[in-house]
Amino acid sequence: MKLYPAEKVNLGLSAGAVATSLAVASPLFAGSVAVGATLGTVNFRFLHTTAEAVFQGAVQSGTWVVVLAFRLALVFAGIVAAMLLGADGVGMAIGLSIVMPATVAAAVWLRPANVPTAPGPAVAPDDPIWDDYSVWRPNREARRRDDDAATQHESTTVPETDEEVP
Repeated sequence: MKLYPAEKVNLGLSAGAVATSLAVASPLFAGSVAVGATLGTVNFRFLHTTAEAVFQGAVQSGTWVVVLAFRLALVFAGIVAAMLLGADGVGMAIGLSIVMPATVAAAVWLRPANVPTAPGPAVAPDDPIWDDYSVWRPNREARRRDDDAATQHESTTVPETDEEVP
């Protein structure tokens, strides 16, 4: 089984947390951290696999909701089972929470190299494109000149006069 880079960082931080809790606290607390970290890691693995399948189009539109419900039910069942068997609640919460800082740390440490690129040419301040720019929809123009020209009919003409139209 191939581990994703974020999973490797998560396993390292989880192992460190378990070792630290074993040195500082009781074995029950360390075991609870380990169980929580295991549940968090399995949940993250399922989350990553499902998200990858959704983005690749392998999962149909409503299927991911069923998978999400199933995944959360399994995590909930694991938490309840561990608590009924006597796991420490704080240790479980710490173990479950390790995956988030591990994911952020992996994203920071494993990000691609920053390759500076030269900025593109700037648009002149008096360019007419600014008249069509919409600040609320930056990737789209407020109206398109091509669409306006295509929708005008030859029979509809505006008289050219110098008088103001009310």
